[in-house]
Amino acid sequence: MSKIYEALRQAELDRAKNGPAPADKGTNSGNASQAVLDTEAAPAPVFSNDRMAFLPSPIAARPAGDRGLAAALADSKEAGFSLVSPAVDSGEFDPLHIRETTWRPLVQQLPALEERGSSVEQFRSLRSRMQEFRDLNKLKSLLVSSGLPQEGKSFIAANLAISFARHKAGRVLLIDGDMRRATLHKIFGCPSGPGLTEYLASEASLAEIMQRPNTEDPANPIPAGLVSLTFIPAGTEHDKAADLSGNHRFDRLIEAASPHFDWIVVDSSPVNLVSDGVNLARSCDAVLLVARGGVTKFEVAQRAIAELKASKVLGFVLNAVTNPPLAGGYYGYDGYDKIEA
Repeated sequence: MSKIYEALRQAELDRAKNGPAPADKGTNSGNASQAVLDTEAAPAPVFSNDRMAFLPSPIAARPAGDRGLAAALADSKEAGFSLVSPAVDSGEFDPLHIRETTWRPLVQQLPALEERGSSVEQFRSLRSRMQEFRDLNKLKSLLVSSGLPQEGKSFIAANLAISFARHKAGRVLLIDGDMRRATLHKIFGCPSGPGLTEYLASEASLAEIMQRPNTEDPANPIPAGLVSLTFIPAGTEHDKAADLSGNHRFDRLIEAASPHFDWIVVDSSPVNLVSDGVNLARSCDAVLLVARGGVTKFEVAQRAIAELKASKVLGFVLNAVTNPPLAGGYYGYDGYDKIEA
């Protein structure tokens, strides 16, 4: 940073010695003076996750012959900073202008869309438990994970989000945080990108990765339970998912989205195998773990809790139970492994 400051300062000293640049014809001297960047009044650089972005207006106002800023930018690159578009780095977005895409949901994988039945009642019960907890604790962003694959976390996350959205038309954001084995875009039959990986890599803005179902297409009617749902897909599978999940842009995403949604549900990678879910969990208010009935071993469940020791674990959802008890507990249902069917 000292090199950048020195370069900018030196440019100002050189300009002061040489005098102000002559005004262009048709432009008064007052306007010409606006082209000179005052280092004392210039906006400070914006930092995010060791990345630096400069506000565009002062840069655009620089005279073309001024090499001071160019030298500063060159120094910033040598120092390891990468310059990104402020629009991409910004966490702001307009919730009224989220893009609409075509969704063709696999309704057999979304029992929470049903009007009645044992499956939809179980998800309503789970929703009630979350709401009861929120009455006494801070809870808006909820990460759903499991110890190992094939336990049903994505199935539970999708249906719980729908159950939230159907309750008093709640505004719900569902995020596919499984950047290694994305599943939710297949369940909803919607585009897989741009998504979370592009946002975390500073390649897309928050508004660009959000999508809602197009409800205006008469040839493709959308179930009412999906109307209040906003979705962020995982995006392109990334070989550095652990590094991406650990940067501070996910914190900014949750912070920017929170005022506009009643619930934020995040599906993540299994926590016993990779660190992605553990990293994302630190940005969420709480964690809900999923275990598969008759499959998940007690040791696997114990280890999953241990991996999430830095987060608030609310409990387990027991998924794919063949004969659930009539009372007590809450359960999901089989279907996670039949997405391709």
